[in-house]
Amino acid sequence: MSDDAFKTVYDAVLNTARRWPDNVMLAVPSMPERDYHADGIEFTYAEVVAEVEALRSCYVAAGYGNGHRVALLLGQRPEFFFHYLALNAVGASIVPVNPDYRHDEMLYQMTHSEAVLAVALDARAEDMAGVAKARETRLPVVSFETFPARLPPPPVQAAAASPGGASECSLLYTSGTTGRPKGCILSNEYYLNAGRWYAGIGGLLQLRDGVERVYNPLPLFHMNCLAVTATAMFLTGGCLILPDRFHPRRWWRDLVETRATAVHYLGVVPPLLLNQPPVAEERQHGVRFGLGAGVEPELHRLFEERFGFPLVEVWGMTETGRILADNVEPRQIDTRAFGRPFGGYEGKVVDDKDEEVPRGVEGELVVRFTGDDPRQGFFSGYLKEEKATEDAWRGGWFHTGDTVRQSRDGMLYFVDRKKNIIRRSGENIAAAEVEACLQAHEAVAQVAVIAVADELREEEVFACVVPMPGAAADAAAAEALFTWCNARLAYYKPPGWLAFVNALPTTGTQKVQKAKIFPDGLDPRQQPGVFDLRSLKRRG
Repeated sequence: MSDDAFKTVYDAVLNTARRWPDNVMLAVPSMPERDYHADGIEFTYAEVVAEVEALRSCYVAAGYGNGHRVALLLGQRPEFFFHYLALNAVGASIVPVNPDYRHDEMLYQMTHSEAVLAVALDARAEDMAGVAKARETRLPVVSFETFPARLPPPPVQAAAASPGGASECSLLYTSGTTGRPKGCILSNEYYLNAGRWYAGIGGLLQLRDGVERVYNPLPLFHMNCLAVTATAMFLTGGCLILPDRFHPRRWWRDLVETRATAVHYLGVVPPLLLNQPPVAEERQHGVRFGLGAGVEPELHRLFEERFGFPLVEVWGMTETGRILADNVEPRQIDTRAFGRPFGGYEGKVVDDKDEEVPRGVEGELVVRFTGDDPRQGFFSGYLKEEKATEDAWRGGWFHTGDTVRQSRDGMLYFVDRKKNIIRRSGENIAAAEVEACLQAHEAVAQVAVIAVADELREEEVFACVVPMPGAAADAAAAEALFTWCNARLAYYKPPGWLAFVNALPTTGTQKVQKAKIFPDGLDPRQQPGVFDLRSLKRRG
C-alpha cells in the first residue's frame, strides 16, 4: 500500500508492522539511576501493535472515540506511543503534558483543552488529581502503571464519523514568550505530511528504509520528536530512540549502545558536548548526521571536525509541520543558513506592512504551500482562537514571527525571533548574535540576551551569563566578556549590562524562557550583582 493512502498515523504503523514486524520501532538506552527500563529496552513493530490493540479495545469498550481528547502525562516512556496510537486508532486526540508543569500550568491546559480523561504516571497522579478537583468540569485521572481494565466513560458520546486525515491527532501547546500557550490543533494529515517530508527531504538527511535509528532527546510534547521524527520512522520502518532527556556525559555512550545512525539536537547541545573531555565513544559511533537548529556558527565546524558527522541546520515550527534544511553540500556552516524553499513549500521575507523586501534585507519570514490550499499540511488552527489563527494567516501567508534575510540564490538565514530584536539608538541588534559571541567564550556555559529600557537610547543590551564551573563571576570577568564582544561586534552590540546567574529558566525543549529570568515588574538593571558596562561602549 502506498503511504499516500494512509488516513491516520495508526494506519501507517499497521502497514509498517506488516512489512517489517521484527524491526525495532522504539528503543530506550540503559540508565541504572532511572526508575523505568533501567537496563534499556527495545520494542519491535509487532510488539508495539500488540500492545496498541489491547489498549484500543479498552478505550473502545469505555466509549472513547472521535472528538475526544485524552491527556497523557507520561514523560518520555516508550509506552506513551502505545496509548497515543490506541487513541489515534479510535479517532481520539492526545494532549501531551509537559512533566515539568506545575498545578496552574496543568490546570490551564486541562481546562482549555477540555480533555475528558488523563493518563498519568503514579508520581504525578496526585498532582493531576488536584488539577481535576480544581477544574469546573469532571476529569477522570487513571494511573499509567496500574491502568484499569475498565475505564471511566467519557462525559459526552464520541462522534459517529470514522477517523480520517482531517481528524485531530493531537493538541500541542506552544511554549510562547508572553501570555498563555496556544493550543495548536494538529491533524493526521499534518502528522503524515511531516513524516513524509522528513523521509523525502534527501541530501545529507537521506533516510534509508528499514535501517535508520534516530536518537532524539527532545520531549514528546514537542512536534520535532512526536510529529516529525516519530512519524518519519513509522513510515520508513526505522527506530525512534528515546532517552529521558539530554545527558551530555552519557551522550556518546548512549549512541554507541543504541547503534544510533542519526541524532537530533538543539542549540544548547553542541557547546555542552564540546565542553566535555574526550572519550573513546565520541569516535566509535555510527551517526551519519545530526538534525537540529541553533548551533552557533563559531562552534559548527569545531563540532563536525571533532565528532565526525555533519550538523544539518533546519527550521520549522509547530504550526508549519514541514522543515527547511541546509542539507546539501556545500553547506554554509559559518552562517545561520537553514535552507531554501522547495517542493511547493514557499517562503518570502516581508516588512511590517507585509510587503516583500529586497534580497539581503532583514524582515519577517512568511510561508505557505503552493496551489489552491496554502494551508495544506499546516496546523488546523489555534484552539478557541480563531482571530489569532486568521491574523497569523493574513494575506494568505503564515507569519512565523522570525526575522530572517534571504540571499540572491534563495538561501534563508536566521537572524532572530521578531520579538527578540533590541532597538538601540536606531540600530536593530539581534539578541542571538550577541548570544553567539558570548557563548563562544571559554568561561561561558550558557547565555541569554534581553532588551532593557534605556532612558537615552530607547533600549540597551542586557546579558545574563551562566559561568563555566570554576570561572570567575566578578566585575573583572564581566569586563573581560565585554572586551571579548567588543573585539568581534560593532561597538553598539556588546552588553551594556551583564549579570552572572546560576541557571536560566528553560522549557522542556530547552528553550530559554527569557520572560521568566526576572520577576514581572522588576527592572533587571536594579537587581543585585548587575554590572553596568555602558561607559565602555564607544565608537572605535
